[in-house]
Amino acid sequence: MYDVLIGIDNADDRRAVAQAEAIADLPATDGSVTAHLCHVFQENPEGASVHQISAVRRARETLEDAGIDCVHYEASGDPADELLAAATDVDADAICVSGRKRRPTGKAVFGSVTQDVILGTDRPVFAVPAPKDE
Repeated sequence: MYDVLIGIDNADDRRAVAQAEAIADLPATDGSVTAHLCHVFQENPEGASVHQISAVRRARETLEDAGIDCVHYEASGDPADELLAAATDVDADAICVSGRKRRPTGKAVFGSVTQDVILGTDRPVFAVPAPKDE
């Protein structure tokens, strides 16, 4: 069994689908990969659930069409810290993230979840590029 934690935000469904497609392209036999679809809420006054996030639903559809089992995982707090904690919690074999395109000054000012995850873990990390605008 191979467990992949997929960190999904709610900013762009296309990034989540690209992540799902990258996992679906892994060389694996049927039923050997489980995708843990993780969304970290930073603010959630309405009490939303990971199941309500459009990007999570789109990723799940793509993965299920490829025959990959999916599990939902949600957390609240700092995205990088919570993704790293989730990877430990599910004993993930790898973490899949997708970064946003930012200028260097934007990364310096706002930080980068992808960078923090890569530097904060000893697990392999798939960094899936954001889809180019059509």
